[in-house]
Amino acid sequence: MKYNILIGGSAGQGMDTVSSLLEKLLQRKGYYVFSNKDYMSRVRGGHNFIQIRFGDEPIYSYDNELDIIMGFDQNSVDFHLKNLKENGVFLCDEKIKLEDDRKIEIPMLKIAKEIGESRVFGTVGMGAILKLLSLDNSKCDELFNETWNEKIAKFNTEAFEKGYEYVDSKYEIKEGNAKNKILINGNQSIALGAIAGGLSFYGAYPMTPSTSIMTYLSTKQNEAGLVVEQAEDEIAAINMAIGASFTGVRAMTGTSGGGFSLMTEALGLAGITETPLVAINVQRPGPATGLPTRTEQSDLSFILTASHGEIPRMVLSVKNPEDAFYQTARALNIADKYQMLVIILNDQFLADANQTIDEFDFDKITIKRHIASEKDIDKDNYKRYELTENGISKRIIPGQIEGITVLADSDEHDEYGHITEESDVRISQMQKRMKRMELLESELIEPDYYGKDNPDTLLIGWGSMQGGLREAIELLEKDGESIGALVLGDIYPLPTKKLKEYSKNAKNIVNVEQNYTGQLARFIRSETGIHCNKSILKYDGRQLYAKEIAQRIKEEVL
Repeated sequence: MKYNILIGGSAGQGMDTVSSLLEKLLQRKGYYVFSNKDYMSRVRGGHNFIQIRFGDEPIYSYDNELDIIMGFDQNSVDFHLKNLKENGVFLCDEKIKLEDDRKIEIPMLKIAKEIGESRVFGTVGMGAILKLLSLDNSKCDELFNETWNEKIAKFNTEAFEKGYEYVDSKYEIKEGNAKNKILINGNQSIALGAIAGGLSFYGAYPMTPSTSIMTYLSTKQNEAGLVVEQAEDEIAAINMAIGASFTGVRAMTGTSGGGFSLMTEALGLAGITETPLVAINVQRPGPATGLPTRTEQSDLSFILTASHGEIPRMVLSVKNPEDAFYQTARALNIADKYQMLVIILNDQFLADANQTIDEFDFDKITIKRHIASEKDIDKDNYKRYELTENGISKRIIPGQIEGITVLADSDEHDEYGHITEESDVRISQMQKRMKRMELLESELIEPDYYGKDNPDTLLIGWGSMQGGLREAIELLEKDGESIGALVLGDIYPLPTKKLKEYSKNAKNIVNVEQNYTGQLARFIRSETGIHCNKSILKYDGRQLYAKEIAQRIKEEVL
């Protein structure tokens, strides 16, 4: 049992508030929820919409076949009516022009004005949606009182009840059974994972779609004992984070593609000074400003080599909100352990998508610090960049031990941190830094696999493609196809065991990505020689979804 609702309108009409409340209501009534946002880069006008999918079993992606549309503007008719099912409902105000038997007209704005607050017209529609779904209106008062003060909550309660009374029930749906779950989006999960992982400093400059990490962390500063600094630009933000990490605190920075471009020189600074750093790139379509509020996976090739010169790094992507939480805490531990840069890739789709997931298990999170104590070092001959068997030197922080000066420099340096131009020292320090890439192989997590063993067709994706691929495999298996999918989280260094295992007998290997050039496929081929003979690519700023993937596989591959 799955139902799909779309709420569409112009920016400023309150869709985000209405959808957020409706999602919470469905969650509290025991349903699994998945919602995604499509919004324009403007404060007023244009056309935005939010899709809410819910049901009595876990949901991993969205679907374009709609049961209910609530349209606040004429564009909702023009853009979305084609996706409404034959037995669906188009719910709208009396001002919307539409000749269709599926239309249910409610004087939302008129009712809101009669109540005394015109802004609650969307809540009238929300009440009608709940009635159409044959759900009782319990828990509404509680939710409204949590959201607003008494006066505003009363307006919304009255508006909700008016909408609920205005229509008849249409759908008879099963009772929800999801318990001990949370509803959260990708960026919120990254922020909470960072807090759980011991984050003390976050420096960033606002850039959609990464900004909500910073704003969420800023609301938790006092509770979590961390500092969130809105810098004047991305260059300042990453250098602040490097400086904070140099002093011993766990630090992180975040941005989107254009901001990450500005950070590239500082990535090299973190690399050569062996300073732990986690940097997040929440991708959006480029180049330049591109499509600032849309989604894409087009920064991978750039991220793999960002910064002039060569430095050790780990690159991982997050696949869903639950994964984002644990991967962020893990990234902080790895950066600390190996004294290196860890880059987390997210994208707008996952950043803004709400999903019902299990409550986080904090027992799975262990904060592992790797700062040496006085007894671990030679106080009379401390070498910050000492050559060691595994390439990792003992790290202390400035001021930690009396009488010891901790040196760092962006120039090449010797074991003590003094600038050098000696070729043998350069070679030894370079080998020392890069040696940790071999050690990282023991940390790698193999990709998730969905589908039949030894499939004829193997799909390969990464990051936020997980949900769509997972559901696409289910659809194709029902049609009798021999098919499977690998979804990578860890990308660099590349985990190869499952790639080799599942690709060896596959007749078709298909990369499914949100970019033009098939960046993951190119990288896999360069690292392993495994060639993807087909590609399913999308780069219009909108996420591939399960039915779309399944249809394109049938048309373009099978």
